[in-house]
Amino acid sequence: MTDTASPTPERRGGTPIGHRAAARLDRLPPSRWHRRLTLVVGIGAFFDLYEIFLGGVLAAVLAGQWHLGHTAKSWVIAAGFLGMFVGANVLSVLADRVGRRRMFLVNLAGYSLFSLLSACAPDLSWLLALRFLAGLGLGAELVLVDTYLAEFLPRAVRGRYIAWAYTVGFVGVPVAALLGAHLVAAHRLLGIEGWRWLLVAGALGAGFLQLMRRQLPESPRWLAVQGRGAEAERIVAGLEEQVARESGGSLPSVPETETVPERKVPLGEMFRGCYRRRTVMWWLFQVLQTVGYYGFGSLAPVVLTAKGHTVTESLLYAALSFCGYPAGSALSIPLIDRIERRTLIIASALGIAGCGLAFGFAAATWAVVTFGFLLTVCSNVFSNAFHVYQTEIFPTGLRSSAIGIAYSLSRLTSVVLPFVALSVLSDLGAAAVFTGSAGLMLLLCLDVALLGPRTTGLSLERI
Repeated sequence: MTDTASPTPERRGGTPIGHRAAARLDRLPPSRWHRRLTLVVGIGAFFDLYEIFLGGVLAAVLAGQWHLGHTAKSWVIAAGFLGMFVGANVLSVLADRVGRRRMFLVNLAGYSLFSLLSACAPDLSWLLALRFLAGLGLGAELVLVDTYLAEFLPRAVRGRYIAWAYTVGFVGVPVAALLGAHLVAAHRLLGIEGWRWLLVAGALGAGFLQLMRRQLPESPRWLAVQGRGAEAERIVAGLEEQVARESGGSLPSVPETETVPERKVPLGEMFRGCYRRRTVMWWLFQVLQTVGYYGFGSLAPVVLTAKGHTVTESLLYAALSFCGYPAGSALSIPLIDRIERRTLIIASALGIAGCGLAFGFAAATWAVVTFGFLLTVCSNVFSNAFHVYQTEIFPTGLRSSAIGIAYSLSRLTSVVLPFVALSVLSDLGAAAVFTGSAGLMLLLCLDVALLGPRTTGLSLERI
């Protein structure tokens, strides 16, 4: 995926090199190169999502082994999210300053190191501190996945290919639960406690991906914003040559109407003009979606043990429910470029609310697994739609920062969520937890319907 094309002049026909990079990228036919890029980036989402849902698995496992109370279990879940909150704010802003590719490498290196050290934690205090640092390293991963893919992929397939990336990523969710169930049942492997191997697996996998990502080029759209037009030109020209070779034909011409100049955008632009409305809408969205979406994944094993199932049974049932994550992600692929993003977000959010209520009130095992599966299917149609949507509502010079700051609010909410939800679970039961979640998802639907712009099928620059 590296660029080998030779440099070209800074200007061509009076137009600064890089101003037409976006239009040239958008008009390319989808190719093997685009699919390879989507796969490599999507594997990174695997480790982020593996880590997110690992908190609930660890809380369920360590509650028995280390005799943890409600507060301690809440901190096991919250520590990683607290790190992600800080990382999302810092690393996503840096990605708009120093580049997408560089931050891709920095965040995975940090996560891999501290996740490996977490596996060696001798007690709860060390585990929480190291989980925080691992989350810090991983904080901007999904922000970068969304931003990087959106800036490379042709607009005709942007939604579909990002959905494919997350389908790859969400395989990590049932894997975390299945590994957890297996390792808890085994207790020890090679003399090491099973839960520690879950952390080792994430660290080693992320380290391997780090080597793969070194071959990624920098985003030409970002380079153009930085005034590095010659570098953007080299990458785009190399990509055009490769796509033409793979497709065996000539490339479509570049539409003149798409040559919108890119520019640097100050961070304060988030709160001016049309972007102020979008920023308010997306900040509210990220707080509300956390409860309905991440609440189930991070709390499901704990909820199931509260329903009277053993830890091993809870992890197994959670794993079966979590199979809906990759299934829902795959289901979103044919829908995401055919249905307006805003409409798809609202419809799937209503599905999350309804299935969550059914899961909360369910008592029979078949009902718990069935409604848990359906909830996760709806969740990932929802997730893929909003991950594509958020890349489209802010300009290139602001994209990573605006998405990352809003995304960090979801992580901050995830820090608070287990303390509130586990208290409600203990005092009022699972039905009350999911009734509250359903109410918040209804508020989310109103937020998007009233404040969200239409984006499907439009170029990033026009939106």
